[in-house]
Amino acid sequence: MPTAKIPAVKKAPHAGASRAGGVQLAAVAVAEPVSQRARAYDGFTRQILSGGIRPGQFISQRELMLLLNMPLGAVREMIPRLEAGGLIKTVPQRGLQIVPVDLKLIRNAFQVRHMIEREAVLHFVQTASTEELDAIEASHNNILARASAQVYDERLLEDAQAIDWGLHDRMVDAMGNDIVSDMYRVNSLRVRLIKLEHSVITPTRLMPAMQEHLRFIAALRQRDGARAVELLMAHINSARNRVLTEPMEQVRSEWTLPPVELN
Repeated sequence: MPTAKIPAVKKAPHAGASRAGGVQLAAVAVAEPVSQRARAYDGFTRQILSGGIRPGQFISQRELMLLLNMPLGAVREMIPRLEAGGLIKTVPQRGLQIVPVDLKLIRNAFQVRHMIEREAVLHFVQTASTEELDAIEASHNNILARASAQVYDERLLEDAQAIDWGLHDRMVDAMGNDIVSDMYRVNSLRVRLIKLEHSVITPTRLMPAMQEHLRFIAALRQRDGARAVELLMAHINSARNRVLTEPMEQVRSEWTLPPVELN
């Protein structure tokens, strides 16, 4: 009885463990290219945010490989995801082109923002804690204080832009819907490509943009969903209309003004 029982109990787990180990090793081998593809996509995103990749730019797979410091295979696997997201397209006999900024892209990207962020704010106004709203408001007030300090602040515009985008990203992620969050992030890359051509926050726009956010945050504090939606839509429309109506020369000229002239 014991001799029959011991082999049956001990050998089966070892065989299962061996098979599981084999499956895990195989899973790692299969997951490795996916992980590299994800890292390549993250690198592409960072290049958009830093301006290393420009809208309308033609770029080869090998140039992307060098720019992202990733294997050619990972770059090739990333390209269909970029094409599906409308961030890049293949032009016959010319190669890959980063999506150019045109009127259609601007209108489509901001329309997607309207649809997603409207739902996001209606959720956020009910679920955001007072502590979180305190922290968000404090970060905006900190930016305004730095802008009013009459001292050159090298990181001011970069930090202001991060806080601006961070609030919108946070509201969308707070819905807990991965599908919507992924869709929003891809669209955010389109908006940020537009930003490379028509900067969203320049020195002359910094304080008005932060003040728009603070009025919106006040509506969130009051749990006034209708007012929060109204202010958020006005904020998004302001960014869209500015892109559509202001010539690029005017936007570029604003960057020559130091932050101390904001008052």
